Amino acid sequence: METRVALIGIIVDEPDSVAPLNELLHEYRQYIIGRMGIPYKPRNISVISVTLDAPQDVISSLSGKLGMLKGVTSKALMAKLS
Repeated sequence: METRVALIGIIVDEPDSVAPLNELLHEYRQYIIGRMGIPYKPRNISVISVTLDAPQDVISSLSGKLGMLKGVTSKALMAKLS
């Protein structure tokens, strides 16, 4: 199956959603290349970037599930690689 390199940008403003967010990322760990989290204390948020190499439907599924968590916003950006 063809895979794509993607970046999922995540903003978390609800601390109670951190555990379910980490569980989701753990479920998709086979596709994750890397992850970086930055706490931004002045705004009480965390900004997380997750880089993946996965089929497009997997990327969309993870981004959608993340976005359904309370206080979590996510957006996927996929590379146009041939």
